[in-house]
Amino acid sequence: MLPLITNPVALQYHQQMRQSYRVLVADDHPIVLEGIKQVLGETPDIIIGGDARTGEEVLSKVRQGGWDVLVLDFRMPGLHGLDLLRQIKRDNPTLPVLILSMHAEDQFAVRMLKGGASGYITKESAPGELVKAIRKVCAGGTYISAQLAEMLAENLGQPPEQFSHHALSGREHEVLCRIGEGQSVTDIAEALALSVKTVSTYRARVLDKMRLKSTADLIRYALQHRLAE
Repeated sequence: MLPLITNPVALQYHQQMRQSYRVLVADDHPIVLEGIKQVLGETPDIIIGGDARTGEEVLSKVRQGGWDVLVLDFRMPGLHGLDLLRQIKRDNPTLPVLILSMHAEDQFAVRMLKGGASGYITKESAPGELVKAIRKVCAGGTYISAQLAEMLAENLGQPPEQFSHHALSGREHEVLCRIGEGQSVTDIAEALALSVKTVSTYRARVLDKMRLKSTADLIRYALQHRLAE
């Protein structure tokens, strides 16, 4: 017979150890995906229930249900980013979503958290931080790194014009980022499964909202604000 646990601290620890979390991992890079699986696979209380490599596949699996948390790459083929996050939250409002991104935290985290994400972590973070983040959002909390918390505190007093890209829609923001990476309108249209005309319209909206005059201005802005990978 197992000994009876009466100490409150020990009991809480025992209960936590018995708790397991079923995770859906979404990333279109095979090496990154396998790396995440390896890290999480070594953690007793985390079960990798499935993976997805496109935005549409993410939505399909989210709708199947049974997940405790979704670890979501910011950029996926097809529907992705803030648009994908919003659709996920419409389909499953209570599912915690932990964003995993290559982008600098201070430029993207606020947008994703406002869009319904429960946490934001960069791919450069230590493996242990990913595990910590998953446990926290599964427990109902919000996870941001200490570095991001410091950045957000520093930015509170800065004038709004320094963050003009925050006024963009999710798709406009994505077009800006891709332009900053040197992608042409045709390249962006193909990557996002949109028409060239539609991408050109988004580009025009970005220029108008940000009061810039040319593609060169957009590239310069994206590089200055670390919006391009």
